[in-house]
Order: sequence, then C-alpha cells, then structure tokens
Amino acid sequence: MLEEKELIRLAMQAAEKAYAPYSGFCVGAALLAKDGQVFTGCNIENAAFSPTCCAERVAVFKAVSQGVREFAALAVFGRPLEGKARNFTAPCGVCRQVLQEFCSPEFPVIMAKNEREYRTVPLGELLPHGFGGDFFK
Repeated sequence: MLEEKELIRLAMQAAEKAYAPYSGFCVGAALLAKDGQVFTGCNIENAAFSPTCCAERVAVFKAVSQGVREFAALAVFGRPLEGKARNFTAPCGVCRQVLQEFCSPEFPVIMAKNEREYRTVPLGELLPHGFGGDFFK
C-alpha cells in the first residue's frame, strides 16, 4: 500500500497543473484505488464559475471513467497561486458528496499543508448525514 506521504507528494505535484486564474488557489488531489492505482486531479476553473471542476472530482471521474470504483484513500493539497500552503484544504461539499457515492464513511481523507503537516479525517466526519444510494433501496 502506498504511504500517506507519497500520496501527499502526488497531490502536491497535481496542484502544479491547476488552472486557477480567478481564485488564485491551486488544488491537487491524489486518489488511491484499492487495487493500488493512483488517479490525480487538479482544479480547473472557468470564467463562468459553474463549469469549474475541483481537483477531487477530476481524480474521481478519471478513475470511474477507467472502470475503477473502489478506493482506499484521498490526499488533498491546496495553496495560493503564489506562495505556500497556509491551511489544511478540505474537499468542498460537492466533492464530499461525490466521494460518498463510492466510499464508506470510514474512507480516509488526508488534508495536507506539506508532507510533514497533514490531518487524516474520515469522510463520514466531513459529510455527516450524507445522501447516498441506499436511500433508493
């Protein structure tokens, strides 16, 4: 299994590819599949704002489009366009909902400032009382 620090490094590298001319905030995500594959994503902004896609959703959608639907962990890293990370970046509400579609409440979300400073929080804590597919059963 990939170590947390390596997953964080991959998220930090993904943030370097972010297209963030409006917010000036670059986010990278690295999603570890249960089979060991890693899918990365970066935020991609749009002048109309609504079509903007977060790094976490890019990573999930890349994985799902490749037929992968079982995940082990997610690392998220965010920083200003110019400068270093000052805070732990958590997935937005929409990304939390997308993660819930494929992950259990125990799924670990690693929020990193760098490879040494990070917090791991279970998805269920980030999205309490989330809406899932079991509502349709």
